[in-house]
Amino acid sequence: MSLADKKIVIIGGTSGIGFAVARQALAAGADVVVASSDQGRVDAATKRLGGPAEGHRLDVADGDAIAAFFEQVGDFDHLVYTAGESLLIKPLADTAPQEARALFERRFWGAFLSAKYAAPRLRDGGSITFSSGVLAIRPLPGTALAAGITGGVEALSRALAVELAPLRVNVVQPGVIRTELWDSSVPDPEAFLQGAGSGLLTGRVGTAEEAAAAYLFALSNAYVTGTTLAVDGGAALV
Repeated sequence: MSLADKKIVIIGGTSGIGFAVARQALAAGADVVVASSDQGRVDAATKRLGGPAEGHRLDVADGDAIAAFFEQVGDFDHLVYTAGESLLIKPLADTAPQEARALFERRFWGAFLSAKYAAPRLRDGGSITFSSGVLAIRPLPGTALAAGITGGVEALSRALAVELAPLRVNVVQPGVIRTELWDSSVPDPEAFLQGAGSGLLTGRVGTAEEAAAAYLFALSNAYVTGTTLAVDGGAALV
């Protein structure tokens, strides 16, 4: 299925993997709408993307704002959800309830409500693609919250694939990807990325462009639904 002239909404599309998805979708001939909670990032991303890219500020912790956003967007073809704050890597005993709820609000409930309000707007042949992570199947100490959220998103994706059919719903499960997300998630991002890559079968961490290609596959292959696509450098096997 060609993405030419399709309208693709990417929530979280102003940085990291989401921005790479937007860039690849534009290159495939799609019309792209990116959304983020920071207006400065929205403006910078649309300027970098150029062409027909459209940008909106959207706080995915605000359900009413999500509903209004999709009302404004109107009918479209594909939704990609990559939004999320920095990962919270912290022992359970040190995790404050409000920290946990805030992260869940954006990474799980934001995805859930985006699907709720987007589904009636998606045209025939449309799809929703969520984002999870390898922690869903290979958690590490201090990642209980992230593992719970990513596992929940994967279960949500499968359930919605059944409920919303023939609308397609998939999830991409990235491993460690070199993006700016790590700048505010770990004390020494470069050391972390080098160390994480050395333990993978590929011998390195992935790039945003490599992860984005999995999203483009999920959007363009009309026979793929209810599937989790892993882009993890073999992390599930080591």
